[in-house]
Amino acid sequence: MVLVSAVRDYINRMLQDISGMKVLILDSSTVSIVSVVYSQSDLLQKEVFLVELVDSISKSREPMSHLKAVYFLRPTSENIQQMRRQLASPRFGEYHLFFSNMLKDTQLHILADSDEHEAVQQVQEFFADFVAIDPFHFTLNIPANHMYMLPAVVDPSGLQQFCDRVIDGIAAIFLALKRRPVIRYQRTSDIAKRVAQEAAKLMYQQESGLFDFRRSEISPLLLIIDRRDDPVTPLLNQWTYQAMVHELIGIQDNKVDLRNIGKISKDQQEVVLSSEQDAFFKANMYENFGDIGLNIKRMVDEFQLVAKSNQSIQTIEDMAKFVDNYPEYRKMHGNVSKHVTLVTEMSKIVEERKLMLVSQTEQELACNGGQGAAFEAVTNLLNNENVPDIDRLRLVMLYALRYEKESPVQLMQLFNKLASRSPKYKPGLVQFLLKQAGVDKRTGDLYGNRDLLNIARNMARGLKGVENVYTQHQPLLFQTMESIVKGRVRDVDYPFIGNHFQQARPQEVVIFVVGGTTYEESRSVALQNAANSGIRFILGGSAILNSKRFLKDLEEAQRIARTTTNVV
Repeated sequence: MVLVSAVRDYINRMLQDISGMKVLILDSSTVSIVSVVYSQSDLLQKEVFLVELVDSISKSREPMSHLKAVYFLRPTSENIQQMRRQLASPRFGEYHLFFSNMLKDTQLHILADSDEHEAVQQVQEFFADFVAIDPFHFTLNIPANHMYMLPAVVDPSGLQQFCDRVIDGIAAIFLALKRRPVIRYQRTSDIAKRVAQEAAKLMYQQESGLFDFRRSEISPLLLIIDRRDDPVTPLLNQWTYQAMVHELIGIQDNKVDLRNIGKISKDQQEVVLSSEQDAFFKANMYENFGDIGLNIKRMVDEFQLVAKSNQSIQTIEDMAKFVDNYPEYRKMHGNVSKHVTLVTEMSKIVEERKLMLVSQTEQELACNGGQGAAFEAVTNLLNNENVPDIDRLRLVMLYALRYEKESPVQLMQLFNKLASRSPKYKPGLVQFLLKQAGVDKRTGDLYGNRDLLNIARNMARGLKGVENVYTQHQPLLFQTMESIVKGRVRDVDYPFIGNHFQQARPQEVVIFVVGGTTYEESRSVALQNAANSGIRFILGGSAILNSKRFLKDLEEAQRIARTTTNVV
C-alpha cells in the first residue's frame, strides 16, 4: 500500500478541508498521478463536480464563482505562467493551489504578485510527483524516454530536462516517505552516475533542511541502475497476467484501451486494471496465463450462481433484496466480462502471432546455453510465414545479445535473413542495440555465466525441467535484490555517492531504473517483498516498457544518433 497510500493521503488532505462544491484542475502529468489512486466516485464523495485540465481552463471565460478551484499542478514554469494569467481575472470563488514538488522562491513571488484580487486561499507543496501504479511500483511517464541512450553532447538541454524530471520524481518519493537515502549507482552508466550525483546534491546540499528527518535508524538505500544493463527483459513475451496484458494490448495508467478490438459494449471500451479496485485482478495479476483461464472460469461460474439466484424473484422482499444487491451485481457483471474480454483477446493474439512457438525459443535464448540449437530455432522462425516482423526482430536481438562474441558469422547470416524477410527492420537496429547494451557495456551478470553459483543453478534448472517453460526467465533485477538481501553488492560495480556509506543492511530500498521498468520486474519486487526478507523494495523508472515501447525508444535514439553523426 505504501506508494498508493502516500498519494491518496495527499489528495485527501487537498480535498477534505475545503467545504462545498469544487472543481479540480490538473495538468497532463497530475491527471495520471490522481487517476491511478482515485476513482470518479471517490472524487464525487469529496464534492468534486468537475475535473478540468489547466490548459482548457485558460481558454474558457465563463465565470463560476459558486465553485472553489483546487489546483494540483507540477511546479513547471509553463504552469506558473498559466496560473499568473488565470489569477489576473479570477473565474472561481476561491483558489487553493497545490504543487506536486518544491516551488522555487521566484515562482512563489510570481504567484503572490499575480493575486491582486486576493482570491488565493492557500499555496502548498504536496510531494506526489510520481504515478503510483501499484503499492511498490511507480513510474514518471517521461515521454522522451529515449534520451537516456544518447551521449550528453547530442542534446544537452534535452538530457538535462530528462534528468531534472527524474530527480524531481526521486526527491518526491523520499519526501513522501520522509526519508533521506544513501545513494549508489551502476558504475558503467554515465546517466545513472549523473542522476545519482544530482540527487545527492539536492538532498544533502541544496535542500538538506527539507530532507533532514532526523531519524537515528538505518538510512534507506537508493540504487540507480540503467535499463541497458538488462535489455533482455523488455524484449521478451510475457505470460503472467498484468505483464501479458501490457505486452499484447497495452496498459496506460492502469487503464486498458479496448476500442480497437471488434464489437464491444460501450462501458467496456476502456477498462481499469488496478489491484486497489479489482479483487480478482489483485489475486491474479502475477499468475500464469494457463491458471488465469481456470480462475476466470471459476469466477464466471460463481457469477452465474448469483445471477440464477437473482432470477428467482418471487416476492416483494426478493425484489427489494435484489435492488439492494444490484450495484454489487452490476460490479460483478462488469468485472467478469472485463476479464473474459481481455483473456479472449490475448488468446486470439497468441494464436495469430504463433507466440507459443516464438516464446519457447525466446526463453531458451534468455535462460539456457546451446548456440547451435538456438541458431537453428531462430532461423526456422525467421522462415516461418506466420511469424510477424516484430517477433522476428526480437528473436534476432535476443540471439545477438546472447551470442554476440561467440558466432559473428552466424549472426551476420541472421542479419541478412532478417533484412530479406522483414525489410521494415534494418539490421542496423540490432547493431545499435549491441552498441548500447552489449556485453562490454553491462555491469550485471545477465546470463549467469560469470558466477559459479549461477552456473550450477542454471544447470540444475535445465536438468529438472522448469515447471513452466514460458516463465523460466528471471530479470536481472531479481539477482540484484538477492545480492542486496545478502549484503553482496560490490562497491566496485555500484559505488556510493559522497561519503555517505551504508553501515548496516538497509530495511528500505528504492531501485530506480533510468530508461524504464517492466511489469515482469514489478512482479519480482512483489514476490521478494512477500518473502519477508526484512527489506522492503520499491521499484521505479522513467517509463513502463513493453517490447513495443522499448523498440520505439531504441529506434528514436538511433535516428537522432544517426542525424547528429551526419551533421558532425
